Amino acid sequence: MPSTFVSDAVAARLESFLIRMQADAVDYGPDAALFLDAARTTLLGGKRLRARFCHAGWQAAAPAPHTDADPLWGLCAALEIFQSAALVHDDLIDNSDTRRGRPASHRELEAAHRAAGWAGDAEAFGRSSAVLLGDLLVAWSDDLLEEALQGHPHATATRAEYARMRRDVTVGQMLDITEESAWSVSEPEALLERALRVASLKSARYSVTEPLLLGATLAGADEPLLASLRAFGHPIGMAFQLRDDMLGVFGDPRLTGKPAGDDLREGKRTALIAVARERMSAADRGALDDALGDQTLSPDEVAALQGLIEKTGAVARIEEMIAGFTSDAERALAAADIEDDAADGLRALADAAIARSA
Repeated sequence: MPSTFVSDAVAARLESFLIRMQADAVDYGPDAALFLDAARTTLLGGKRLRARFCHAGWQAAAPAPHTDADPLWGLCAALEIFQSAALVHDDLIDNSDTRRGRPASHRELEAAHRAAGWAGDAEAFGRSSAVLLGDLLVAWSDDLLEEALQGHPHATATRAEYARMRRDVTVGQMLDITEESAWSVSEPEALLERALRVASLKSARYSVTEPLLLGATLAGADEPLLASLRAFGHPIGMAFQLRDDMLGVFGDPRLTGKPAGDDLREGKRTALIAVARERMSAADRGALDDALGDQTLSPDEVAALQGLIEKTGAVARIEEMIAGFTSDAERALAAADIEDDAADGLRALADAAIARSA
């Protein structure tokens, strides 16, 4: 099924929900309207990847043609809102100025403070408001989830899976920021394992595995099918995150919507960095460690670090790991009891998630 079908259905569900939320907030006054407009802005654009994997999981469970899809679109929309919440908080934590080619939410709210001529520190206002904006989006995702599951026969199991996803990504985010500091006292040979653990919790399960399981659970999938989707989804999610790590260092800003080498300025201790660092001379390793996390890195300095990383062969090694995870997923899918059309859809979606430039 074309990705535009899923995107359009989710967009329609989000729009009806947002209209209702804004109508409910009329009595809050114009300042709250600014806040709600910022929430709406976070939902613009994006690949709708989690919604598409959720839909694919639902299809893999082969619901009868007459099955009501409306709860599915509510669940998909809830996932997209939760993703927006995670991105708002992620940009705040990472001090990222841009998201999808636009100012990050905390920067947009900071600019609104200045434009209004309000007193006080505009930057502090932007950061504080973004914390609350992320919280509001989490609440909205819960609202949509509960609406979708109201009276549904698989509500309890779906709700439990959604809760697991939220716990995993929150812990994964904490481990991510911990790694930016804890690497200095960790055994060098453990850094790749630690980076892959972060990738699993923060991205692989959250971006691919859990959306697949949520869609399938909503459709009433049995445990063998859920196990097959886990076996397929996790390696695809790992490959997805490794590709993201590569784009965070080498991606074209015209396509990623973020400055070149943004992960270097943010000090991300990814699998790419772990592999490169292990293969470097002591002098190069020291130069990399000193530069990572420096928000003032110039384009020339970013280019120098890119060259330092590339000459270690780390890029080729990460590509090998991506290919290995992709092969693992293909074997799992080949062994799964899934109808051909649904399996083909999963392959196409996996390819779109891994072979990307943005």
